[in-house]
Amino acid sequence: MATSSPVRYRYAGDGRDGLQRRLAAYPATQVVTLFREMLRIRRIEEEIERRYREDHMATPIHLVIGQEATSVGACAALRRDDLIYSSHRTHGNYLAKGGSLDAMLAEMHCRATGCAGSRGGSMHLIDKGVGMAGTSAIVAGIVPIAVGAALAARMQQRDRVVMVFFGEGATEEGALAESLNAATLWNVPIVFFCENNFYSVQSPLATRQPAQRDITRWAEGFGLPAERVDGTDVLAVLEASTRAVDRARSGGGPTFIEAPVYRFRAHGGAGDDSHTGYRAPAERESWEDYCPIEILREALTADALLDDVTVAGMEREIAAEIADAFDFALTSPVPTEADLYRHVYAN
Repeated sequence: MATSSPVRYRYAGDGRDGLQRRLAAYPATQVVTLFREMLRIRRIEEEIERRYREDHMATPIHLVIGQEATSVGACAALRRDDLIYSSHRTHGNYLAKGGSLDAMLAEMHCRATGCAGSRGGSMHLIDKGVGMAGTSAIVAGIVPIAVGAALAARMQQRDRVVMVFFGEGATEEGALAESLNAATLWNVPIVFFCENNFYSVQSPLATRQPAQRDITRWAEGFGLPAERVDGTDVLAVLEASTRAVDRARSGGGPTFIEAPVYRFRAHGGAGDDSHTGYRAPAERESWEDYCPIEILREALTADALLDDVTVAGMEREIAAEIADAFDFALTSPVPTEADLYRHVYAN
């Protein structure tokens, strides 16, 4: 039987107090919308998790439960025609950028109506219509491609910013180091967004990086601005992302953002895998006290910007949307032989 690991990583942000202070600077409609977007992603992920055991989804899944604030806050700083690139944990990024839930679930069920025509599954969502430009399950594999897209935007003089999401494990890969160097050298309009959830599969940072290594300071060593922001505070994420996007759009070049956050579920699949011993259940439970959705709900309620009746209405709308989207996916056609020849560059 696996022995439980010690509690290694504790929440170190300013939590409810910091978020409450920031609220005054935002219109009520905006912050309530951010809350609804995070709640929507959470409920979608929970239903995906519930139905995953039915074995109709022809894809591995990597849930973003606990990490909703990074996707929603970061993408809120972008325009529709700005591009995002992502790693294997794609759902939150895609939905926050405006991706279609119908198309995402159809993709996960290997249907022809999927956003990648059934070719990508959960880990390779792509939807150029909303600026979801590409993803890769290879650690740091998407980062050089994102830098290339930012270089193209600069060379074509397009008013476009690129944002690339990755986990802290990517900071151990040469591809990211080379990309930071190239992006800074070429002064391209890109935001490097590191969702640091402390674990790469089931390996904690402690077994992968020296204790004295500071990811944000490491990134600064490449000569670009870098900052660490509370990944559970959607407004803090939005503010940092807005600064970075504005800098990129005005010709100021790349920025690196590190957002410590915590995934409440397993690295992959449904359920929590803490029982295997690689992390302490008490550690996960301590982070659940700083659930990004709940702390925002508490702050909004305290300022009389949200009430139980409004939340109940949101829940009904979201539940109906999710049910309809699953129906769409399950009744959509499967790919045919003719589909094999679509979206190919050579034959």
